[in-house]
Amino acid sequence: MAEKTDGVEVSEAQIASHWKEEDLIHPSISFIGQANMANPKIREHFSSDNFPESFRLYADLLDWDQYWHTTLDSSEPPFFKWFVGGKLNASYNCVDRHLAKHGNKVAFTWVSEIEGEPDRVISYRELWVMVNEFAALLKDFAGVKTGDRVTLHMPMVLELPVTMLALARLGVTHSQVFGGFSGAACGDRIVDSDSHVLITSDAYYRSGQLLDHKIKADEAVVQAEKGGVKVDKVLVWQRYAAKASSPTPMVEGRDYFVNDLLSDYRGQRVDPVSLPADHPLFLMYTSGTTAKPKGCQHSTGGYLAYAAGTSKFYQDIHPEDVYWCMADIGWITGHSYIVYGPLSVAASSVLFEGVPNYPDPGRPWRIAERLGVNIFHTAPTTIRMLRKAGPDEPAKYDYHFKHMTTVGEPIEPEVWRWYYDVVGKGEAAIVDTYWQTETGGFIGTTLPALEPMKPGSCGPGALGIVPVILDEDGNKIEPGSGKAGNICMSNPWPGRMQTIYGDPERFVDTYYAKYAKSDSKDWRDWPYVTGDGGTQGADGYLRVVGRVDDVINVAGHRLGTKELESAALTVEAVSEAAAVPAFDELKGRVPEMYVSLKPGFGADSGVDEQVRQAISQIIGPIARPSHVWVTSDLPKTRSGKIMRRVIASISNFIDVGDTTTLSNPEIVEEIQRQVQTAKVGLGKIPQGVPQEVIQEIMRFGEEK
Repeated sequence: MAEKTDGVEVSEAQIASHWKEEDLIHPSISFIGQANMANPKIREHFSSDNFPESFRLYADLLDWDQYWHTTLDSSEPPFFKWFVGGKLNASYNCVDRHLAKHGNKVAFTWVSEIEGEPDRVISYRELWVMVNEFAALLKDFAGVKTGDRVTLHMPMVLELPVTMLALARLGVTHSQVFGGFSGAACGDRIVDSDSHVLITSDAYYRSGQLLDHKIKADEAVVQAEKGGVKVDKVLVWQRYAAKASSPTPMVEGRDYFVNDLLSDYRGQRVDPVSLPADHPLFLMYTSGTTAKPKGCQHSTGGYLAYAAGTSKFYQDIHPEDVYWCMADIGWITGHSYIVYGPLSVAASSVLFEGVPNYPDPGRPWRIAERLGVNIFHTAPTTIRMLRKAGPDEPAKYDYHFKHMTTVGEPIEPEVWRWYYDVVGKGEAAIVDTYWQTETGGFIGTTLPALEPMKPGSCGPGALGIVPVILDEDGNKIEPGSGKAGNICMSNPWPGRMQTIYGDPERFVDTYYAKYAKSDSKDWRDWPYVTGDGGTQGADGYLRVVGRVDDVINVAGHRLGTKELESAALTVEAVSEAAAVPAFDELKGRVPEMYVSLKPGFGADSGVDEQVRQAISQIIGPIARPSHVWVTSDLPKTRSGKIMRRVIASISNFIDVGDTTTLSNPEIVEEIQRQVQTAKVGLGKIPQGVPQEVIQEIMRFGEEK
């Protein structure tokens, strides 16, 4: 079955694409003149003819105890091994080797959420001392050793990177759980990784409140015991040294304040363990509500080389720069582009504890001005939030960014332009990056000095990576055709995950089985399946339309959520938008749109009709939402992502499930009352929703 829309035939298996190609914007001459990567022939170096040896450029940024003999071992696809025979240590590469030249250079400036509290500033030498002393404690008191796994459940405190580097020094694989996750979620990850030591914090600030974090450790231990894993020790870093900040009591014989124990290890030094390149550095669990979280296992050599190379050439970090990635270390962005990448190139970084709009949306720009930040890195979620809360705030502060990154999800052209014009003041080069927890680093992005920016498009494949768009049958969709399909990567790269911890079959099934020739030993027959739908322009630039599982199928026309949301954001009053499917007996699904407004705009200003018109005009009548709900806010996770599953459930009169992990759970009942009261009044209560539709909606918008 196929239909024609705007002259383009679209089958039920295809994702419709209606993107308007945006104009190219070139970086400034001043940026190009100082860039780390200004060699116009670099793409030739990373061409397929030079694969995989081209990645030596990244690996040679590191210090190796023993040089490798094989750059890529692809004999057991898709379990690719990089820099085989090589040995190194990540902690040494991030700290020790910088001491001679950069020992007194600032490694981190930690900024409290409480604006009146002083910064904590540590040099590379001070970081080295802290890492050594804690490594000694871990080895002696906690009894951890090379090959063990240790779970961390820590907020954005300075001790988090110290803990990661101390474990890496010992060859212990760390598993950091996002601090906003529940104790039960932490416990599940303890069970999966078979971890017997938990390292946590007693408290941290969020939106001005000192939150009890220690209580989650108790919950995690109980949850782990239910899963058959006993946690022997819980090590607790104190938010304020020698001061109790949590009302939750310590459990004798199990819980210990790190601050108290460290006095026995002052001045101790621990030699970094020389490890094979494929030794697991860390596990990063993807979150999911309907399936067991996946423990993405990343290597020491390949991952660290890729994080270093992309930090140097894409983030354009120089020794004199002040770099601020306003992400959380609990996510892969924080691992790659707060800890391992920047430290491996001796960056001076800002580490921020809190939320960017506390006490007001001018806080990020005050920090940037005060600390002289010139490289800024954040997510579209945060950009949209700051655009909504303080659209004119950046102009009030005298900071100057040379470079800005956006990461985590596609950024809508309207939001991109605000980021460029207002936040970047028309001066900064924007690097719009596409990547995933599984990829370890950027896989789609422009080289900031060499390739122009295009609002809404991340750019071509990163150096050494060849993207391809495939249809459901595995046929290549030619760039410039205007058709969307499944975004895949044709070849392996060093930063990609090694496997799903403890579940190699799931690794193959999730990321390779769709298109792989399973009987082949040739890496060319094993394209990596991202799970995202997208299109590729004639210039090779990628545009992501959303998760393949999150497209909305309207009468056989599969609409990408990101296209719908981008169209809604062209309406001046709209600050945030989320598209979800609603069951319809005739069409199967129809799109519904939820929007929140910028300050100064009211729900009675005709915004709902403006959104409908914008979507009809930009995409077509087939995409016109059945309802546009104007709400005071949208339900969000602690990391700021809109929970589309929750609002999809509301639209379909389905149980919204657990909302306790949301940053604003109170908004759910408000939206529920608004939407469902209106639908009852209109006689629009969905009847006889099929079970498979309910399951589809409960998965909608979930991080895969």
